[in-house]
Amino acid sequence: MPQIDNFLRLMNHRGASDLHFAIGNPPVLRVSGGLEPIRYKTLSENDFDVMIAEITPKPLWDRYKATGDIDFAYETPGLARFRVNLFRQERGPAAVFRIIPTRLFTLDQLGMPRILEKLTKYPSGLALVTGPTGSGKSTTLSALVDLVNAERNVHILTIEDPIEFVHPPKSALITQREVGSSAVDFAEALRAGLREDPDIILVGEMRDLETVQLALHAAGTGLLVLGTLHTNNAAKTIDRITSVFPADEQEGARAMVADCLVGVVSQQLLRRKEGGRVAALEIMFGSPALGTLIRDGKTHHIPNLIMQGKNRGMITMDQSLFDLVKADIVDPEDAYGKAVYKPEFRHKMLEEMSIRVGLADEDPAETERALALLTGQKT
Repeated sequence: MPQIDNFLRLMNHRGASDLHFAIGNPPVLRVSGGLEPIRYKTLSENDFDVMIAEITPKPLWDRYKATGDIDFAYETPGLARFRVNLFRQERGPAAVFRIIPTRLFTLDQLGMPRILEKLTKYPSGLALVTGPTGSGKSTTLSALVDLVNAERNVHILTIEDPIEFVHPPKSALITQREVGSSAVDFAEALRAGLREDPDIILVGEMRDLETVQLALHAAGTGLLVLGTLHTNNAAKTIDRITSVFPADEQEGARAMVADCLVGVVSQQLLRRKEGGRVAALEIMFGSPALGTLIRDGKTHHIPNLIMQGKNRGMITMDQSLFDLVKADIVDPEDAYGKAVYKPEFRHKMLEEMSIRVGLADEDPAETERALALLTGQKT
C-alpha cells in the first residue's frame, strides 16, 4: 500500500476535505474550513518525492519536475477518489489532496434550493456555477449533470481537469474527457467535442480566451453549456468573461454573453456554528433586462436586477449571507468577510443587531458595541 494512503485514510476518518503536503511543515488537514496539523514529523523533500512519486503517473511526474504544476486524480481502493494538485512553493514541493465523494449527491442532499434545477431545463445557452477554490462548484455541477442523466435522453460531454465525479449511464449517454490524458487542454477538448454530437457540454473551467470563445459559440448555436469560473457573484462573472477578450473585441463579447447567458449561480462555503459547512448562494437567471445591462456594460446594476427577481427565485450573495446570519446558522463576522458590498452589508447587520438587542436607532454607539460583541471585535 502506498505510504500516502495512510494519510488519506486519516483524512477520511477525520472528515477532512483537504490534505496539505508541503516540505518544511507537517501534513495538515482542512476540517470544517479550519486547518489542523497532523502529529507527524516535518516533511523533507525526500519524504515528498518518495510518497508522491509513488502514486503519480510517470509522464505526469516528469511534467511536474519540468513545469512545477500538475493536476490528476488518484483513487485509494475501498476509500475514495482524490483530486491532486502538485505545485512548488518557496520552500520546495507541495501537494494538496481534495477528497471526491464516491457517490453523487442530489441538490436536496446538498441543501441546495430546487430552483437550481431550472438550469438543466434550458435547451441551449450558457449556465455558470462560480466561486472560489474549494467552494463546492464541482459538486453542484455534478448534481445538475446527474439530474439530467436521470431524466433526459441526451448526450452529455464533460471536459474536466481531472475527472472528479464518474457518472454511470442512466437515461443519458455520458462521455467524460480528461485534460492531460485525452486532450492537451480545455480548448482542444472543447473544439473536438463540438464534433461529437453533444446536447450538453460541461466545461470544468473556462480558463482562457479560446475556451471562452468556443463555449460562447457552442451556447449560441444550440447547445447547453455548463461551466465554472473563480468569481464570487454574477456581476464579476460577466466582467471576467468579457475581460479575457482584447479591448477592441469586448463590445462584441458582451453581445454574445447577453444573447446566450441563461443563469449564474455563485457560491461560497462558510462554517456552521453547530459544525460543518453551509453554502451561501447568489442566483441569477437570464432575462431581456439582463441582456440590456450586459450589452450596455452596466453590470454594476445587476444586484438591483437580482433583487427585483426575488419572485423568480433569484437572490444576491449578500442577502443570502444575511439570511444565514439572521437564522443564526453562521457567525456574523464570517458572513461579513464573504460579503460583496461590505459597507452596505455592515449597515444591514447593524440594523438587525439593533433590533435584536432592543436599542434605539438614535444610539449608534451602543449598536456598534452590540455588533462588536456579537462578532468578537474589540471596541
